[in-house]
Amino acid sequence: MHFHNMIILDGESLTLEDVRKVALLRDKVTVSEEALRKVRHSREQLMKIKEERVLYGVNTGFGALLHKVITKEDEVKLQENLLRSHSSGVGVPFSEEYVRAMLLIRINSLIQGYSGVSEELIRRSVDLLNSEVVPFVPRYGSVGASGDLAPLAHIGLTLIGEGHSYFGDSLHDSKSALAMAGLSPYHLGAKEGVSFINGTAAISGLLSVDIERTFLTFRSALIAAVLSFEALKGTANAFRDWAISIRKQPGQARVAKAMRLMLEDSPSVRETSRFKIQDPYSLRCIPQVYGAVLDTMEYSKEVVEREINSVTDNPLINEDEVISAGNFHGEPVALVADFMAIAVTDLGNMIERRIARLTDESLSGLPPFLIENNGLNSGYMIPQYTAAALCNRNKTLCFPSTADSIPTSANQEDHVSMGTNAAIKLSEIVKNFEDIVSIELLLGAQALDLAKVHHGSVAEKARDLIRSKVPKLVHDRPVYTDIQAVKGLIRSGAFLSLCPDF
Repeated sequence: MHFHNMIILDGESLTLEDVRKVALLRDKVTVSEEALRKVRHSREQLMKIKEERVLYGVNTGFGALLHKVITKEDEVKLQENLLRSHSSGVGVPFSEEYVRAMLLIRINSLIQGYSGVSEELIRRSVDLLNSEVVPFVPRYGSVGASGDLAPLAHIGLTLIGEGHSYFGDSLHDSKSALAMAGLSPYHLGAKEGVSFINGTAAISGLLSVDIERTFLTFRSALIAAVLSFEALKGTANAFRDWAISIRKQPGQARVAKAMRLMLEDSPSVRETSRFKIQDPYSLRCIPQVYGAVLDTMEYSKEVVEREINSVTDNPLINEDEVISAGNFHGEPVALVADFMAIAVTDLGNMIERRIARLTDESLSGLPPFLIENNGLNSGYMIPQYTAAALCNRNKTLCFPSTADSIPTSANQEDHVSMGTNAAIKLSEIVKNFEDIVSIELLLGAQALDLAKVHHGSVAEKARDLIRSKVPKLVHDRPVYTDIQAVKGLIRSGAFLSLCPDF
């Protein structure tokens, strides 16, 4: 059983690793006393100002209805109606880790003291996050501009005991789910509904989980590249430090160094490097392609970590000043989602080309489709088809969502980011990428078993790790179980100890 650690939120220092721990490992959270002090001060300022002025979303309608003034008696109902009307999502619901990430990031934004919410809303949100209740959040409905309105409204609906939520594996009405966890519905105060849903927490939650997942898979992908490199008798001459360093790309240098370290004790590579002039690009250009993807991942992580420690709702409150700003617009993280999608898709394309080489006897020098008794047995013929299908799927998914904008709210919101769709597409691309890497690892291990040469220690250890879950293919068997077993190794982090730190 996983031991639940406690992560203290202060609004300023949340990391993607923290999000992973809360979203996937169910670590608990609490809020720092200093952050709660800021929340209380901001609430006091709001309550004072709203008695004197008309404030958007506090005593007015929303979006294009901003000129409709709301009476003091209806201010609370206004907030509840907002959650009800904006809970308009459709489609398969987001899985638990994404919903938990969204709620965590929303809390971290609201505690910075510029949103005017109450301390009680924060405490109730933390209680929900630390419970077994997971809001039912359909995946489609946000255009990623005036905040992730629909998905966050569905989470807020659970807070007030409406809509539906999961408790364990079962879906219940939210009031019942809360009761099962010993929680009760929360009654919203002034501005709390609009503060909760005006933000980029859905885009950022999806990205936080998937960028961390991509880093994990990327390191496994380097191990897969080593297996293929050894099996295809590559030359490491193109990875020489001086040749790499004269191009000033940091990711390229880091990947080349990792490849040199993982291949340095390989008798096969040492021998091949004495006479072979050059390799095909899918071997020779591993540092250049993987390095560019690594740089993209690092940039994306930097942008998202800034975002999850930002205030993104509207209106914003700073002492006696209240302004309607545009921090809810998802463009910074939306562009990152599209950028990541392109990078991960292209990396999968390179990996598929090595998979094709491994199965082609004219290119590999190995038995056709990596099985000795071929003809009667098809061996690993079809995993290459699967990789090709996944690459094609990723190519269709990586068209940039941010290239489109469809105005909403009677043209008040006349440019939107479509960032949530971009992040949703990236989620599927990352999962497909895991499968593509799993196939290369599986076929790389088989190729090493068939190659009549001595390989380096990293390749041998990786092959042995795969063999601990998947036996050598001698006769045809259903391959999908082999792929799933290797993917389990990737997700467990089993290959990380074989890959040098960057």
